[in-house]
Amino acid sequence: MKERGQQRGSEFIYGAMTEYGCTVLLALLAFAFCASGQEIKTEVVSAFVWGEDTPSGAISSTIQDPLTGHTIRKLRYGPIEVNSRIGFERVSPDEVGTYLGYTTTIVNGSDATLSVRYGGISIDGRAVSLPWVILPGEKLDKRDRKNKTNVVEPKKMQCFTNGFLADSHLFSAGDASQAFSVSPKTALTVSSVVRDPRSYPLRCSVEGCHPIGTIRYYLTVNSQDYVFVWPGQSAIYCGK
Repeated sequence: MKERGQQRGSEFIYGAMTEYGCTVLLALLAFAFCASGQEIKTEVVSAFVWGEDTPSGAISSTIQDPLTGHTIRKLRYGPIEVNSRIGFERVSPDEVGTYLGYTTTIVNGSDATLSVRYGGISIDGRAVSLPWVILPGEKLDKRDRKNKTNVVEPKKMQCFTNGFLADSHLFSAGDASQAFSVSPKTALTVSSVVRDPRSYPLRCSVEGCHPIGTIRYYLTVNSQDYVFVWPGQSAIYCGK
């Protein structure tokens, strides 16, 4: 009787431990799946993609700049409006290559300060890294320039000097995590430029040249991603 009681007691303890272990395991699995599901849900819900409007999401629209006639794409969600335009220019007359630049204006119609961060850019599904931006007054010595091959100087680029791209706020590889603030009832314009990594990025005809493929980039405003998708043929040539 005593052995049987001990056996039953052992079985009870083992069963309880097994049940507890299963409960913990299930809890961990549930947490993992929930965490994974939450991450996916966050990516879907927190991203507003131009041209993919939903009843609870942002509203996409297109306008023409009254001064230049250039296309501007807009995403509006509540009191926040984000505007985008994109352009390109050749690296130089003596060098094959193309720079793609975009400028984005965040209009804050709310009563709270907004935080704007760099998101990312891809060309035909290929992620492209930000270059090091040399601002006016800054210089790179020969050693730094050799170590940093992906370097741009806005003051030497036509898209900046002719005003198509704003140079007041720029995203750079040196401070890609930097956040810009947009005060209530004000607007902020931020720009970025990347070098097209493709060997043959342009298609030319009698009507001129334009990038091929699709350019996709996004900015994060607070915790919300605003994604703009541009066909290469819509990019404005802002070089000379």
